[in-house]
Amino acid sequence: MKIAIVHDWLVTFAGAERVLAELLDIWPEADLFSVIDFLSDEDRAQLKGKQATTTFIQRLPQAKKRYQTYLPLMPHAIEQLDLSGYDLIISSSHAVAKGVLTGPDQLHISYVHSPIRYAWDLQHQYLKEANLDRGLKGKLARIILHYVRIWDQRTAAGVDAFVANSHFIARRISKAYRRDAKVIYPPVDIGRFTPSGDKEDFYLTASRMVPYKRMPMIVEAFSAMPDKKLVVIGTGPEFEKAREVAGPNVTLLGYQDFDVLLDHMRRARAFVFAAEEDFGITPIEAQACGTPVIAFGRGGVLETVRGLDAQHPTGVFYAEQTLHSLCAAVHQFEALETPISQQACRQSAERFAVKRFRQEMRSFVEARVAALHLPTDIDLDTVVTPFPSKGLQPSSLNTA
Repeated sequence: MKIAIVHDWLVTFAGAERVLAELLDIWPEADLFSVIDFLSDEDRAQLKGKQATTTFIQRLPQAKKRYQTYLPLMPHAIEQLDLSGYDLIISSSHAVAKGVLTGPDQLHISYVHSPIRYAWDLQHQYLKEANLDRGLKGKLARIILHYVRIWDQRTAAGVDAFVANSHFIARRISKAYRRDAKVIYPPVDIGRFTPSGDKEDFYLTASRMVPYKRMPMIVEAFSAMPDKKLVVIGTGPEFEKAREVAGPNVTLLGYQDFDVLLDHMRRARAFVFAAEEDFGITPIEAQACGTPVIAFGRGGVLETVRGLDAQHPTGVFYAEQTLHSLCAAVHQFEALETPISQQACRQSAERFAVKRFRQEMRSFVEARVAALHLPTDIDLDTVVTPFPSKGLQPSSLNTA
C-alpha cells in the first residue's frame, strides 16, 4: 500500500523531527510531505535523505527565516497537497499537518505533538510574549487565531485515529477536538546518554532560550543562592536577559556540541527544568545519565519524572514558575535523607527507548489497518501492492 507521511514544516531538527525520523525508519518507502522544507544536508541525512513535497509557501519571500508569519496561509496551503493516490497517511502534527485532505477509502492516523498551542489554551501567553496582546496588530492576531481554531477543530473530523505523545496532550486533544487518543510516548535515544559514575557539585540546565523555557528565571534563582553552582548550556532570544541576571556562581556556556552536553549531564548533581512541556525530552536524557531532575510540576514532565511520592523517585517537582518555588525545590532536593539513585533514574528513562516507540507505533497502525477488514496477520516487514479503488484488499507494507 502507498504511504504518505506529512510533517508541519522542516526547518530544524528538534523533538518533532526525531519522531518523524523514526516514522521514516518504520516505513522507509513512504513519501514525505511538508508545508516547507529547508533542512540542512546534515539534518536531512537523519531523514534518510528524503526531500519533502512542499506547498506554495516554500516559494514565498523569506519563508526559511520567517515561515511562522505565514501561519494564516498554512491551513489553505496544507489542503493543496494532493494525497489522493495514497492508502495510508500518517501526519506528524503540532500545527497544521493533520489538516490534509483525505477520502473515505484512505486511512489517516495523526501523531499529535500538541493541538496548535498558540490557537488554543496558550493563546494569551503566546500573544503576550510576541507583544501582540494589545493594539491593532493584537486584535488582528486574535481574529486570525479564532479562524485557525475553527479550521483546526473542523479538520479533526478527517482524522481516523489520533495518537498523542503524552496523557497531557491526550487531554488537550479531548478538550479541543472531543476525540480520544492513544498515548505513545516519543522515542528518546537513551543509548547515547549513559551514567558515568560520581556526581560533582554543580547543577545543569540546557535548552533553547525562548520565553516559555524560563531560562532567565532559573539563572536568577541560582544567582540568589550564591553557594550553589549552575552551568547553563544553550542560546536563543533570551540569552542576553539570562546574562544580565547571572551571578558569579552561574556559568553560561552558550551553544555547545553533543559531547559537551553529555559530559555535563553525566557529572551534574541535578538537572533543572522550568518549562511546561507537552512531553519534554531533555529531562529523560538527564535521567538516562543517572541525573535527578528538579522540574516545574506541570505538563508531560509529570509522566516522565517520578516525584518524591514514588517508590523509586527520580526528581523533585515545584509548584510555581517562580524564583521562590524553584529555590525551595533545590533546598528540598539537598535535604533528602535518602539521595535519589542513579539506577532509579536510568530505569525511569528506559521506559522511553526507541525500540519501544517503534513497536507500539507499528502495532497501532497494524491494528487500524486490520480494522479495515484486512487479514489480522499482516506482516509489516513485507512488501505490498496498492489497494484497489474499490474494496480494500491485502497488499504490502514495506517497513524497516
